[in-house]
Amino acid sequence: MTQEELDALLVRVADQARAVNIPISRHICPHVRLNRRARTRFGCCIRRGGTHTIELSAQLVREGGQEAVARVLAHEVLHTCYGCANHGPRWKGYAQRMNDAYGYAIRRTDDYASLGLEDDRPVRYYVVCQWCARRIPRMKRSPLVDHPERYRCPCGGTLRVERAGDLDDMKGDDCP
Repeated sequence: MTQEELDALLVRVADQARAVNIPISRHICPHVRLNRRARTRFGCCIRRGGTHTIELSAQLVREGGQEAVARVLAHEVLHTCYGCANHGPRWKGYAQRMNDAYGYAIRRTDDYASLGLEDDRPVRYYVVCQWCARRIPRMKRSPLVDHPERYRCPCGGTLRVERAGDLDDMKGDDCP
């Protein structure tokens, strides 16, 4: 997707939001900025000096289809609305309005698979549910990885941590 196509898609998404009476900012930079380093986020809305700039992951633009790019653009455009810097009730209401009107699947967070992307990030740990066997990949150490006993799986199960490639439970003292 070229820069011109990306910018035109931003205009289309903004027009769609206005058409369903979502009060997006009138001060959105008309050029989408690409982030070639982003690995854990697909988009970002940056506000500086009263102007919002939409930034997208270069991987999303390069490998994702137009539908996936439009969905992330729509998500970020909603952050330009007053009171929508986070994913609170107002933002969620606007996201639902866009989803209903245009068939988007805007959510608070997205994942590689739902956007049609290959997740090539190196996995160092798996957090595994003891009840449902759900495996949650983690790239870095985090409070969840260091202290799984403090957390629960959405099913209610207890969690344990495995190093990628290891079959043994990870011990706290063998972490780098």
